[in-house]
Amino acid sequence: MIGTGFIGIWSDIAPETETDYVHWLAREHTTERLSTSGFLGVRVFRALHVPMNRFFILYELQNADVVGSPEYVVRLNDPTPWSKRIMPKLGNFVRGGGRLVASAGIGQGGFVSAIPLSAPLPNDFETWTRKLSQLDRIAAVRAFETDDAQTSITTNEKNLRANDGSFGSLVLLEALDEGALDVALAKLRNIVPSLLSGAREEPHLYASVFCLDRRFIPHAAS
Repeated sequence: MIGTGFIGIWSDIAPETETDYVHWLAREHTTERLSTSGFLGVRVFRALHVPMNRFFILYELQNADVVGSPEYVVRLNDPTPWSKRIMPKLGNFVRGGGRLVASAGIGQGGFVSAIPLSAPLPNDFETWTRKLSQLDRIAAVRAFETDDAQTSITTNEKNLRANDGSFGSLVLLEALDEGALDVALAKLRNIVPSLLSGAREEPHLYASVFCLDRRFIPHAAS
């Protein structure tokens, strides 16, 4: 990652709404977000081997201050008609933003396990991120901490959704294939036994379905 800030979002969408949802993401919503100062890029992932249509979205930000920046909050308070249609349909919505605190490895993997934790990261997180990044076919391991004050700002968009959740920290494993993620998760359980006990749910595997860089948006590239 180039920036030091992030926003991570999970949500479920009903099968009959999924096409509208992914078109909204790819054709309007992510472009709108990346047109906001401080937003650098976005990656959208879909959960594998689960009964629901669950998506994970990771925004890369210039820094953590962007999470509650005035320009971003203005956008959150002025949702588009398409956003007003989609937002109430998002189930099990979880959102948090803050800062990147550790990153090991190079590049990005097409398969990830994104693990939201209720508690802060353990003190030795930099050590185990390095160890995990050295496993076969692991591209990168990243650790994030949520800024609760900025994440919890009340906005018109938030009011469109029911029962928003958040998280204290996030671990992201990025790999070249599913098998490598399985190995990395097993290793994570061994070297930090208490970590996954603080996860909001059992870690899922996700595959990349869409990504966008701010540089591809002409009016936002500067």
